[in-house]
Amino acid sequence: MTTTLETSAALPELSNNEIARYSRHLILPEVGLEGQQKLKAAKVLCVGTGGLGAPLTYYLAAAGIGTIGLVDFDVVDESNLQRQIIHSTKDVGRPKIDSAAEKLKALNPHLNIVKYETMLTSANALEIIKGYDVVADGTDNFQTRYLVNDACVLSGNIPNAYGSIFRFEGQASVFATEEGPCYRCLYPEPPPPGLVPSCAEGGVLGILPGLVGVIQATEVIKLILGKGEPLIGRLLLVDSLNMKFRELKLRKNPDCPVCGKNPTVTELIDYDQFCGITPEPKAVEVNGTQVQNGIPQISPKDLKKKLDEGADIFVLDVREPHEYQIANLGAKLIPLGEVANRYVELDKDREIVVHCKMGGRSQKAAEFLQQQGFKVTNLAGGITAWSNDVDPTIAKY
Repeated sequence: MTTTLETSAALPELSNNEIARYSRHLILPEVGLEGQQKLKAAKVLCVGTGGLGAPLTYYLAAAGIGTIGLVDFDVVDESNLQRQIIHSTKDVGRPKIDSAAEKLKALNPHLNIVKYETMLTSANALEIIKGYDVVADGTDNFQTRYLVNDACVLSGNIPNAYGSIFRFEGQASVFATEEGPCYRCLYPEPPPPGLVPSCAEGGVLGILPGLVGVIQATEVIKLILGKGEPLIGRLLLVDSLNMKFRELKLRKNPDCPVCGKNPTVTELIDYDQFCGITPEPKAVEVNGTQVQNGIPQISPKDLKKKLDEGADIFVLDVREPHEYQIANLGAKLIPLGEVANRYVELDKDREIVVHCKMGGRSQKAAEFLQQQGFKVTNLAGGITAWSNDVDPTIAKY
């Protein structure tokens, strides 16, 4: 199933410098001079400049895409550098969009870059996507994936070169074309909140986004050239641990609420609500103590002070064993998934302070333990905050 994008009759000329730069393309009969001119005329929007966006945008810039739009609002963190190869150590703390744009222009000065330093939302998505030939989705959450999909369909079926990654596995496809299925045809409903851990929680092999991002870039190029068989109606599954590739056939769902015969979603919706994402209850001050959803919060400095004063506090770590090996406070380890079956190991007569990496999982554990009658407090910010505020020798990961 081949899709050919509409192109203007008057394609841009290539300079002698561009002809020299793209010479290995020009001698390919499937590309040639006209194909390279199509690439120069093309406008591609890349949502995200992280794990997938890094290789994706790099190769699109190198290939000679004329205009690349970048959507990102995050800053470079040291933990990004294991996979987000467009950023470097000196970029830590910089906006990702600035770091990415700098590297892309250094690679190809002929490139036109349009920066959108903002979160893609229902309020701005249609306006941002308007005018682009292809959208490449490099996002890492379900809310934005549904948003990108719906915006592409509602904008007149702008092809969506989709990719996703988790641990050692990835997926790639082309959604939202007129003849093919959209993301909602594959996933009519999002998974329950918290069922699928983020890469920050579950990890990801650093090379995997390179594999999937390059597949996305390949699909973008094929769509612009109108050559080959794009991944329309096909879902490519990548297993990097066993280096296996599988393909699933996808069908357009005639009852799809967005791209079906009688669509019910005719405008962008509240995607947080659709995905069951509710804002975390804000901490409130009660008798001088911060309390979140009924659980007292303690800062690392206050916990350290209490421990130094000899307070009878039992510290419980609810992270995973492999995280405990990276860094720990010497506390008893009961992973969150085992707390419901192992809480009998704990002493109800002692004050318990629960911690995890950042404070989210420990909050859930504390709420459960409180229901079982324990006196429990959550360590705000987790072991990461402890490293920042108390003991910098504790590794951050």
